[in-house]
Amino acid sequence: MQILTTAAGLQAYTEQARQAGKRVGLVPTMGALHDGHLQLVQAARTDCDEVIVSIFVNPTQFNNAEDFRLYPRVPEADAVLLEPVGCTALFVPSVPEVYPQPAVLRFDFGPLEQVMEGAHRPGHFNGVATVVSKLFHLARPHRAYFGQKDWQQVTVIRQLVADLSFDLEIVTCPTIREPDGLAMSSRNRRLEPVARAAAPLLHQVLQAAAAEVRQGVSPSEVMATAEAALRREPLITPEYFEIADAQTLQPLVDYAAGRDVVLCIAAHLGGVRLIDNLVIAG
Repeated sequence: MQILTTAAGLQAYTEQARQAGKRVGLVPTMGALHDGHLQLVQAARTDCDEVIVSIFVNPTQFNNAEDFRLYPRVPEADAVLLEPVGCTALFVPSVPEVYPQPAVLRFDFGPLEQVMEGAHRPGHFNGVATVVSKLFHLARPHRAYFGQKDWQQVTVIRQLVADLSFDLEIVTCPTIREPDGLAMSSRNRRLEPVARAAAPLLHQVLQAAAAEVRQGVSPSEVMATAEAALRREPLITPEYFEIADAQTLQPLVDYAAGRDVVLCIAAHLGGVRLIDNLVIAG
């Protein structure tokens, strides 16, 4: 596994791979890797000859300075995990390497970013789109791999790829969960034991809500029940619970035949913000 730290080094690596006729896969991450990330790498290795993993805690997508400061950073441990699962190159740039000057371009994803994460984290998706665009330009992957846990982010990135005509395929892999149902996340390691014990309630609420949706219970009733269940746990401070069209991300008043539905949740537990979702086929 090669370690790359410069944009020029990454470009040279991928150009050589492409000239050799190899398929290149990219797995963008912010590090503090867990089994969910490793599943993305394994999926990329199945499809591609070269698998590049990027580790970069991107400052432009944080609208909370404390969250950025506390985001776990363990690059040496991450590198040990990656090689056995098929990573062929690890890209670990510095902030000045990615942003030699402040980015002034601004992305506007319209209704896709005016709900949920976009509504609660102003500027978040502009930062995501900026860094992902840079990675796509530098790595020139044939495929890029993302987890379903960040459903809204993947939807925004798909729009980015379509609007800017990036010549690559976005692959979404299922959310990987702990045995008790908690979606794997780098932020989970920041949870205190009592908060960690309460955290599986997020997935339990999603599962109960999904069962009601499948029974045809109205979105407003499903949301009321879910929000009440969350409020009964004093360690959880809900931020949002939304029932939306899985493609447009717009909140639903009723269900439409043949349209997938996504249930999305965000909550704070002891100062740690977690998100999760479930997708229900139309």
